[in-house]
Amino acid sequence: MKHRLEEIAPGRWHLPRRGAMRTDGLIFADHAMVKELQQQEALSQVANVATLPGIVGPAIAMPDIHWGYGFPIGGVAAFDAQEGVISPGGVGYDINCGVRLLRSNIEVEALRPQLKRLADDLFRAVPSGVGAHRSDMQLNDKTLKRVLEEGAGWAIRQGYGREGDLEHCEAYGTIDGADPERLSSQALERGKNQLGTLGSGNHFVEIGYVETIADTHAGAALGLFPGQVTVSIHSGSRGLGYQVCEDALPPMLAASRRYGIELPDRQLCCAPLSSPEGKGYLGAMNAAANFAFANRQFITDQVRQSFARVFSQPEAAMRLNLIYDLCHNIARMEKHQINGVQRRLCVHRKGASRAYPPGHPETPAAYRSLGQPVVVPGDMGRYSYLLLGTAGALQESFASTCHGAGRRLSRQAAKRAARGRNIPGELAAQGIELRTTGRETIAEEIPEAYKDVREVVGVMEQAGLGRIVARLRPLAVIKG
Repeated sequence: MKHRLEEIAPGRWHLPRRGAMRTDGLIFADHAMVKELQQQEALSQVANVATLPGIVGPAIAMPDIHWGYGFPIGGVAAFDAQEGVISPGGVGYDINCGVRLLRSNIEVEALRPQLKRLADDLFRAVPSGVGAHRSDMQLNDKTLKRVLEEGAGWAIRQGYGREGDLEHCEAYGTIDGADPERLSSQALERGKNQLGTLGSGNHFVEIGYVETIADTHAGAALGLFPGQVTVSIHSGSRGLGYQVCEDALPPMLAASRRYGIELPDRQLCCAPLSSPEGKGYLGAMNAAANFAFANRQFITDQVRQSFARVFSQPEAAMRLNLIYDLCHNIARMEKHQINGVQRRLCVHRKGASRAYPPGHPETPAAYRSLGQPVVVPGDMGRYSYLLLGTAGALQESFASTCHGAGRRLSRQAAKRAARGRNIPGELAAQGIELRTTGRETIAEEIPEAYKDVREVVGVMEQAGLGRIVARLRPLAVIKG
């Protein structure tokens, strides 16, 4: 179905309410993006989300929007805590897929002679690929349940990081309300040996450097300087989170029927937040989210150890400090002002990042005067960005902004475009080292499979949903 969009302001498009929609859609995009969107099903998914009970405000899509399971990836929707619903399709299979960014005191020219050795060491240290696991990290039931309750805090208390890391994580690395008892035995079994692993697809560890700083004041406050080596870590809850979503779908479909919720798409199956089914999924999702926080914390420790080995220095000497860790696929209970009244809402962000502004009580204390950092990965051949949250995002998008570049090509289309090409050679010609377990991943993740993230963050800045601080260039990429 082709949807009629009306441009209401630069970078903003109105999707009018019609049919069963309970509210309008709001799309953040430029003209070229809208032209591409009109040929895709993602806009229909925005309209479908707008039909769900208890939705507050518009159904929102960020400029990295593309088709996803139920909700579009790049979708944001808020639901009243009493009258609204929670939907696994609004979170996704990879619960708390997220990204964290570390800075160092190493300059890029000092790194280059060691780059290949460091890429090799990281590739050995961090298992990657489909079904990747750690033979040295087999958790028993009791320990795994502690991970699910305590998140990154558990990892740090076991020696995999620093206490200060928690101050630079969304929700301090632990989401309250986790209920490990809600997870199936299959979900628990899948998580026992996957802590500290990347997985496959678009997950990565990326060594990069600060190419440009757009906001010198914010850059200095964040400890950034041009030519500085950085590390980005993008991973989630692995097979455990996937199984939590898979397990939730049949009971959620049954709940949709039981509570008389008409679904335009079975993938939007949901349950009232106040129902036993809704509360059960929320508890399981929070547990999987904590597993993801612990996973990224463990990988961070492996990154720090790799740098120490390659540079033959104590890890602390290189100051690989965490700037921020944030969620991409999550539903969070939050308070927002709606028409001058504070309301408790469940904000679904699927392929979107929370972006609280300066002064907000949920902005980490270290960044209270700046706004919450938002790491926006691009693709493995171009660049990524660091943004700050804004008051505009709080007012207009439930404190949300984009999460990445967003796919332009399906995985199959990307494979066709990559056929006969030497992708590692192309990246090497740009000075980028690539380490991966499989050719299929390389083909699916070619740079042109993604939108140009510069254009995506440009829309965000134009719309006032994010403030650009710095652009980062890749030097080495570890993928599954």
